[in-house]
Amino acid sequence: MRRPIRVLIVDDSALVRRLLREALAGEPDIEVVGTAPDPFVARDKILALAPDVLTLDIEMPGMDGLSFLKRLMHYQPMPVIVISSLGQAGCETAVEALRLGAVEVMSKPDGPFSVGELREQLAGKVRMAARSRVRQAGSKGAGVREARSNGEWVRHLVAIGSSTGGTQAIETVLGGFGGECPPILITQHMPPVFSRAFAGRLNELLPMEVKEAEDGDVVCAGRVLVAPGNLHMVVRAGLGGGYQVEVKDGPQVCYQKPSVDVLFGSVARVAGGDAVAVILTGMGNDGAKGMKRVREAGGWTIAQDEASCVVYGMPREAVLAGAVEESVGIEQVAGAIEKGLRRKPLRHKDSSSPGNSRYG
Repeated sequence: MRRPIRVLIVDDSALVRRLLREALAGEPDIEVVGTAPDPFVARDKILALAPDVLTLDIEMPGMDGLSFLKRLMHYQPMPVIVISSLGQAGCETAVEALRLGAVEVMSKPDGPFSVGELREQLAGKVRMAARSRVRQAGSKGAGVREARSNGEWVRHLVAIGSSTGGTQAIETVLGGFGGECPPILITQHMPPVFSRAFAGRLNELLPMEVKEAEDGDVVCAGRVLVAPGNLHMVVRAGLGGGYQVEVKDGPQVCYQKPSVDVLFGSVARVAGGDAVAVILTGMGNDGAKGMKRVREAGGWTIAQDEASCVVYGMPREAVLAGAVEESVGIEQVAGAIEKGLRRKPLRHKDSSSPGNSRYG
């Protein structure tokens, strides 16, 4: 019989430690082997208990979680799930934790409703983390900054979907463009508020404009729009040509909101052959159906390859669905997008459709 996944819980709150332990109780394939109130106790327990997955609070006394995470990923890399508060400062710190190598971020429980959500989600995220490939910040495949000449683009819109490991992957992809990047829409599975912190951080680091999408935002060259957590983002025809985004509520799709399938489906309907769709690292099958629709509409489709994924779930499902034109390593994705933008569509839209200028 396969041994259970061993989990160590690190949080300075005794209440949160108890809630996390109870959320995993009764899972036959998961065992909480210990808890720790601070990084110093956690360090000793990691050595003594050899956990497979760590849950980590990042706002702790003595040594903050980020400092501990940096040391952990340097000396003993392992899958880490960050549990953070929903405050803006906490969200910004959690996004930095993802950059440092944490594989997932979750909201800290603060009431009966969120405790129920925690029970539903935590076990799945622990299983995912146990299967993930841990990557250190600054390792090969992160932070590419080579500017690319844009040339003349035949296509005018790029849509990107990702989940676990996607924050680092997205930074790598966007870093491969100069300031004059194509119009880019991103759906990254992420809780509310965290998406705003993620977009804000990218906006500070990169030469293009990156922002959390708002209803009615114009899609244009040099701008990257990130779907807000817990809302779907779709593209629609704008007045006088071009595109705009619509941000809206709705049911989960593939257990996700925002959903990559929702974004890609709208891209297939509205942009068709003018689009390049990209699916990056992540767990599950969100995006596979939508990407196939983009391909069938004449768009170009790209998947991150298995070797460079933290979790080869979403790209694998897209490949199996026959939705992918090419698979490349994360460092090659920006170049593949650039080539995809220049390829003549396999199926041409009516010339009166929006987005037929160079940048859409």
